[in-house]
Formats: sequence, structure tokens, C-alpha cells
Amino acid sequence: MKSRCHVTISGLVQGVSFRGFIRHHALELGLKGWVRNTEDGRVEALFEGDRKAIEKILGLCRKGPPSSKVTGMRQEWEETDNNLENFEIIH
Repeated sequence: MKSRCHVTISGLVQGVSFRGFIRHHALELGLKGWVRNTEDGRVEALFEGDRKAIEKILGLCRKGPPSSKVTGMRQEWEETDNNLENFEIIH
């Protein structure tokens, strides 16, 4: 079943290769969507694909790459609109 989840991650998540970490795992899991830094120091991502794959990447988001320190994460499940074609880092 195809699902979609919008996530915001807080903590030491910028300047630690967090976006590249997320993109790598999203592509590995066959997910579509995007990841970006926010102006307030968080990382925001949108994942679309198999629900089990999204749940797996959410676990990876909570952990982050070795140099990061995640202190909070907000997730919101949304309706899928099937308009995403790949997974990219937005600048």
C-alpha cells in the first residue's frame, strides 16, 4: 500500500550530512520525495512509497548519521497524490 509522510526533524541536524544520509536511504528503500534544511535549523522531508519502507526510514531519521543528534521529530501522514518522480535534496 502506497503511503505518504511529512517529517520535521530537530536537533543537531544541519552541517552533519543529514540530507545526504536521508537521500541515500530513501533511494535504497525505493521511496520518492524530497529533503531540505529549514531556516530555523531543522530538516524537513516528504516520503512517498511503501508504508513499511517509510516506517523504516522514519526509524533512520530518529537516529540520523553518526555526527548528528536528533532531539525531536514530528511526523504527519498525508494522502498520496502520486506526483513525485524521484527523491531529491532541495536547496
